Amino acid sequence: MRQRNIGDVILDVRNISLAFGGVKALQSISFDVREHEVRAIIGPNGAGKSSMLNCINGVYHPQEGEIVYKGEVRRDMDTHHAAESGIARTFQNLALFKGMSVLDNIMTGRNLKMKTGILAQALHFGPARAEELREREFCEHVIDFLEIQPYRKTPVGRLPYGLQKRVDLGRALAAQPQVLLLDEPMAGMNVEEKQDMCRFVLDINDEFGTTIVLIEHDMGVVMDISDRVVVLDYGKKIGDGTPDEVRNDPEVIRAYLGAGH
Repeated sequence: MRQRNIGDVILDVRNISLAFGGVKALQSISFDVREHEVRAIIGPNGAGKSSMLNCINGVYHPQEGEIVYKGEVRRDMDTHHAAESGIARTFQNLALFKGMSVLDNIMTGRNLKMKTGILAQALHFGPARAEELREREFCEHVIDFLEIQPYRKTPVGRLPYGLQKRVDLGRALAAQPQVLLLDEPMAGMNVEEKQDMCRFVLDINDEFGTTIVLIEHDMGVVMDISDRVVVLDYGKKIGDGTPDEVRNDPEVIRAYLGAGH
């Protein structure tokens, strides 16, 4: 078991309800996330997990409830403000720039950190050039960290799926988030790729001190790397606690894990 200094609550989700027409995606969901922890959200397909992440980073605006981030209520946060305030996100479906290199894809995650104007960046002179060199150096550090140095100049579209997922993680990491939202980062991976991704997630948590909120279907992964787990089912919260508490919760077993687990 890793020993880390779990801090105070950094993200507090309070009674969030979200509906699309007559479909209730989330029904009065509450849970919190503490600094430096790995917080997993699990549940069957259609449980509302991705919708929950979309509420946290401003893609969706819930009809009821509130999200408190670093002590402030964020009622109308959009994706840009979320990124500026230190929340980064990966998605189930990769949205990488397939014709661009690994380095250039990761550089796009650094845009918010760049202060020079668009014109200066386009002309690539003076302060803009110096700034780009600094930001590029940080992105090279991310590439080294994720062990994708051999592919730094390779167009992302030429890489196998597992490496593309690593680039997607690198792009989010380039923004130096305080809270990193990972939406099924290991979906579609083989066992070896999952092991690598688990290691990177834990290293990001340990070495960068990044708080991680993780959606994942592989229960072995969830139980191994998470500090706490919240369980959703049909838009409702049915469990919340440590991996052992969730694993032994009768309602969670019945609704999701199954008696065999």
